[in-house]
Amino acid sequence: MRWAFPWAFLALLVLGALLVWRRRRREYRAPGLGFSTTGWLGGRGHPPRWPGWLLAAGLGLLTLALARPQEGVRERELRERGVDIVLALDISTSMQAEDLQPDNRLAVAKRVAEDFVMHRRHDRVGLVAFAATAFTQCPLTLNHTALVGLLRRLDFGMVEDGTAIGMGLATGVNRLRQSTSKSKVVILLTDGINNRGAVDPLTAAQLAHALGVRVYTIGVGTTGLAPVPVDDPQFGRRYARLPVEIDEAILTQVASLTGGRYFRARDTQALAAIYREIDRLERSEVTDVQYEEWIDRGPLLCALAFALLVAGWAAGLGRFARVP
Repeated sequence: MRWAFPWAFLALLVLGALLVWRRRRREYRAPGLGFSTTGWLGGRGHPPRWPGWLLAAGLGLLTLALARPQEGVRERELRERGVDIVLALDISTSMQAEDLQPDNRLAVAKRVAEDFVMHRRHDRVGLVAFAATAFTQCPLTLNHTALVGLLRRLDFGMVEDGTAIGMGLATGVNRLRQSTSKSKVVILLTDGINNRGAVDPLTAAQLAHALGVRVYTIGVGTTGLAPVPVDDPQFGRRYARLPVEIDEAILTQVASLTGGRYFRARDTQALAAIYREIDRLERSEVTDVQYEEWIDRGPLLCALAFALLVAGWAAGLGRFARVP
């Protein structure tokens, strides 16, 4: 709602001044002839005040009508050039290492990826998981709520154990093969060395390069030894300290070959910062166009004001009129 001529509200001050003047004038009436009874007037006595209030309300609405209240209908059109993004996430058992506090690597990676996805509201995002082989958990979609739900369901043991980095990348690139977006991206996160799968990482990177897909690779894990939970049927859960082995040379080559970058995340804060950096590098171009249509409600207020003025005037001339 807006007012086309807000200066018309000054008339309300004039109307208020007139009402005050009228009230004070009534207090100083001229001398008149008093009667001991008004019964002979046929029931006519001192007129009530409500006809005057009707007139005042009518004048008030007329003032509002002069200010021209307008009700708007706004339409918004987004013209955008989105980015198609596939997240390729390692779910091998080595991701159980608890060197990224406050949880294991997979749990932390899922939380950070979830936050990244929910900030890419104009982009289609897909999800691929890999261990000894790779599978598509969610195809490219704008329904980020559904994707996050599928992301949260990822867990260890969904496929045979191993680390097929090449298969994970190739599966992600395949999801982008028919994409018509100008910018196509795979974000691959792993904590190991490629040791399974029919496609090696460099072959998958060449395929990505041929299809115009940029790959950002992330190596996750501390340096040295990392605590990994081991469930012993006799002694229960214990922790073993296993070496962190990430093939940084291959991950760097894959990223470089496709025009992307390699990142190393040694803690939760670093991983979150990496996703923020990728978010900054891969931004959608969105043009926001708004259309507005305003409907003038002044005529309706004029009609109501006219009705109140007529009602007040008629009441003043009727049975409640003052006797001269």
